[in-house]
Amino acid sequence: QEQLVESGGGLVQPGGSLRLACAASGSIFGINTMSWHRQAPGKERRLVAAISSGGNTNYAVSVKGRFTISRDNAKNTVYLQMNSLKPEDTAIYYCNMNLRPNHSADYYSYWGQGTQVTVSS
Repeated sequence: QEQLVESGGGLVQPGGSLRLACAASGSIFGINTMSWHRQAPGKERRLVAAISSGGNTNYAVSVKGRFTISRDNAKNTVYLQMNSLKPEDTAIYYCNMNLRPNHSADYYSYWGQGTQVTVSS
């Protein structure tokens, strides 16, 4: 099994910046897409940004131009640089890996425990 651990969350003021990191510590090798999702109180968990093993990225409309997702394949780590933060960005941010192991036709999904991001003055 893959283990995903998020870090970098905290309290920031509106307009500030924060950088999240997610490290995968498992020993499963294969094709994977890594992504960030967030869930605010009373809301559904929604995709924020995703990046494929080849570097292709997707962003939610609400964060385009403000957030940047990147990855270091050698370290199995994905990052989320968040700029121009708004109170509406307040949520628990979860890291996800969608993995197809080598020699397997199936995909498996792994989730981190989440890290709290609070944007408030």
